[in-house]
Amino acid sequence: MIKKVLSCVHYYNYCYLCAFSAHSPWRQFDFRACSLSIVAPDDSASHTYRTTSIQYQLMMTLTDIYEIYKQHPIITTDTRQCEKGSVFFALKGASFDGNQFASKALEAGCAYAVVDDKSVVEEGDARYIQVDNVLDTLQQLAQLHRKSLSIPILQITGTNGKTTTKELVSAVLAKKFNVLFTQGNLNNHIGVPRTLLRIRPEHEVAVVETGANHPGEIAFLCQMVQADYGLITNVGRAHLEGFGSFEGVKRTKGELYDDLKKRGCKAFLNEADDDLRGMAQERGLGILPYVEGCVKDCSSFLTVQWRENHADNWHCISTKLVGAYNIANVRAAISVGLAFSITPADINDAISEYTPTNSRSEFRLTPNNKLIVDAYNANPSSMKVALDNFELISEARKMVILGMMAELGEASRSEHETIIDRLLSSQTPGTDKFIDRVWLVGGEFAKVMPQPSPQGWHIFADAEEVKERLKDDKPQGYIILIKGSNSQKLFQLPDLL
Repeated sequence: MIKKVLSCVHYYNYCYLCAFSAHSPWRQFDFRACSLSIVAPDDSASHTYRTTSIQYQLMMTLTDIYEIYKQHPIITTDTRQCEKGSVFFALKGASFDGNQFASKALEAGCAYAVVDDKSVVEEGDARYIQVDNVLDTLQQLAQLHRKSLSIPILQITGTNGKTTTKELVSAVLAKKFNVLFTQGNLNNHIGVPRTLLRIRPEHEVAVVETGANHPGEIAFLCQMVQADYGLITNVGRAHLEGFGSFEGVKRTKGELYDDLKKRGCKAFLNEADDDLRGMAQERGLGILPYVEGCVKDCSSFLTVQWRENHADNWHCISTKLVGAYNIANVRAAISVGLAFSITPADINDAISEYTPTNSRSEFRLTPNNKLIVDAYNANPSSMKVALDNFELISEARKMVILGMMAELGEASRSEHETIIDRLLSSQTPGTDKFIDRVWLVGGEFAKVMPQPSPQGWHIFADAEEVKERLKDDKPQGYIILIKGSNSQKLFQLPDLL
């Protein structure tokens, strides 16, 4: 029998169990085997042998997993995106369990699969890393990686404009630095750790977008990001179902300010925003004010004038952005650029070269119409500014296709009524405000649709009904605002208009 276990040595993903008996040599075993059988000499004088089965389970430490990550620094959670040598994290969702796809990920080229269901671990396969909770491990790994970094990190949050600001800021910083920034809208409890784990030694600065739909979420993400600088774009009436009220929105977004204050860091601040200014002042937060700027023109694309510290010289930027509301996002990018010693010329070039995508403040010209596509997100605040901007556009024929706003809870009916009232006030022919055709999509609008409906107004259950209507009734010669929550799938419409 085994007389003594001398040591259990971790080396990356291997653990060697070293043991000896009076008549047997050193043995070593892969620690992730579910069980092992050791042939050991019997105590009898004849030295006959018997097999002893030892059941054990050794869990890797976070440090061990981090050593693996450093050798394989590509993280995936999707078996359709398994780069050779990457590490698959088997996350769970409402309708899927990544554990069930772990073997497929390994077959597709992943070097390891992190799982929390021991039933999927194949005995003797050292590529499986079993943990208590895969999501917790992903987040803790990102936090550990962040602690090893010395580059400055800017954290951005806000009700509207987060993604546009993040992309503008990143474009400006890229004029001088190797920048890592959040891809798409990977800004939640899964996207943020994945973003942090994309930071490599060659990166010189990172821009991390963080979103929230319930209290405490920004504070949680702050623990991972540990930002050197912060920026809140604005606070508005969104996700009221989760936040409870506008004050709940302010408290949650303000968790970034709380974190910065606690760690002695500063925030870029739009002092023209009363809410943000008050939130910063009540915390005694150190600030970096936005530069002075104004809208020069927004009849088609936004043109911005700006200057540094009340200087005599004004700079002018012609952007590819639609909407006067983007002035704050542009000023934010300019301010960050100056703080990081980017020249005004490079700042102007970066912003003028930036082209929005993903149905965010996009202008599209089709053979039939001019389109303003802002169909990724919608809430009462963003809907208001979108309609405000649409009023400023002077075109002979105007039309809106608006999707219902999600996650408003008890405030949903009143907020949709507000939009209806706003549209009814735009029914004066012969003015820029006049909207010839109003198409509303979704059940929340159906509940408050005026009866009888005004001429040119139509209600649709979903985007599929709109697509059917377009087969026989395609608008021609209009400028059309397409605005709605992503869940309404209005992003499917531009190609049909």
